Amino acid sequence: MTSRSERLLRLIALFCFAAVGLALVSQHVFDMPPCAWCVMQRLIYLVIGVIALIGGFGGGRALTRLCGALTALLSLSGIAAAWYQYSVAANMLSCDQTFADRFMTGIGLESAVPWLFGIYATCMDAKVPVLGIEYALWSLTLFVVIFFMALPVVFRRGGSQ
Repeated sequence: MTSRSERLLRLIALFCFAAVGLALVSQHVFDMPPCAWCVMQRLIYLVIGVIALIGGFGGGRALTRLCGALTALLSLSGIAAAWYQYSVAANMLSCDQTFADRFMTGIGLESAVPWLFGIYATCMDAKVPVLGIEYALWSLTLFVVIFFMALPVVFRRGGSQ
């Protein structure tokens, strides 16, 4: 029987993979090139998604709780990245050599998987509203939702409920 915590983690994974899917549609269909902070958030979503899937498909209460804790911590890093993009980087002429740019190019994902992690815009150029709200704020909101979804997984008492 699937526990409520496992179902929450599966839903978190779905949200994360859907967010990356929407970002890719925005980039490749609607010509909205991503900046360094955008692709860093994609990476955070993918890591959260994989961890949430691991915890969401059994393995015991300890593994589920650990995956919930990692999900919550990673969502905090996503909140920080989205907030930085919105409040600082989006107002800079270039986000070249910011932490996100150095990190993404340093780990090699930008050149290894350019269709997913390629940096094609400055943060100022990537400052785009969707339904009247900047893309970075949508991402920030989803990271906050994920954080609060992960908390019951970490702090739930008892067995399989």
